[in-house]
Amino acid sequence: MTKPTIGFIGLGLMGGNMVENLQTRGFNVNVMDLNKDAVAKVLARGNATEVSSGKELAEKSDIVMLALTTSAVVESVVYAEDGILAGMSEGKTLIDFGTSIPASTRKIGADLAKKGAGMIDAPLGRTPAHAKDGLLNIMAAGDIETFNKVKPVLDEQGENVFHLGALGAGHTTKLINNFIGMTTVTAMSQAFAVAKAAGVDGQQLFDIMSAGPSNSPFMQFCKFYAVDGDEKLGFSVANANKDLGYFNQMVKDLGSESLIAQGTSANLQAAVDAGLGQNDVPVIFDYFNSQLEK
Repeated sequence: MTKPTIGFIGLGLMGGNMVENLQTRGFNVNVMDLNKDAVAKVLARGNATEVSSGKELAEKSDIVMLALTTSAVVESVVYAEDGILAGMSEGKTLIDFGTSIPASTRKIGADLAKKGAGMIDAPLGRTPAHAKDGLLNIMAAGDIETFNKVKPVLDEQGENVFHLGALGAGHTTKLINNFIGMTTVTAMSQAFAVAKAAGVDGQQLFDIMSAGPSNSPFMQFCKFYAVDGDEKLGFSVANANKDLGYFNQMVKDLGSESLIAQGTSANLQAAVDAGLGQNDVPVIFDYFNSQLEK
């Protein structure tokens, strides 16, 4: 069976490795990115074409994939005069691998449906290294017919591909997952900072906490920085801050609020303001230290 042609926008660390994996597996790709060095690397591997607009990319591709940073960027790429929506037609599919606001995802999906095109939201778990080897966790959502049509391609990109329900359920699940994870890391990092200020040895605190139900991979990552000084999580304070903002917006769209998420957001934003935005989330430990030293 002939492989579908893939259009891909967003050649960052994750997206770039995803495209390399697709090329390794014999897919032809059309790509677009502001980073021309990233585009050049794709073109050098062959079976690739650079396009100049979202419209052209959609017209020349069977499946359009996005690995972009924010909902605002996704909407700008989709709704520009020469954007993706302008080039979509019946039978084509858009897959958003980023972390977006579910309400925005559903709006885009409805507009694509008017043109006979489908959409899948498919946020990712695991790391860029997993992306390069096609071993991601993919939290996909959308109507089952569209999902089944693109699942063979998703199976080439992910070791575990989940179908979570109607369009937007993938982004909803990812935001809930990140709310839990980043709140946990923020709280544990503050715990290590308070222990340091109170004269409690960080390694001993870790030994005690990890012997009980608080033990988790997130605690390991917090200990790696607070005790050993190593950044190993691979997820930035700025990204966590963005995702918590989206979680708060999602809860607001549901007619409520999360004081817990608001507290996490306030601490993450303070760490960004302190210049830690591009550091691993456990480096928020330094922000808490600075507050305790005042």
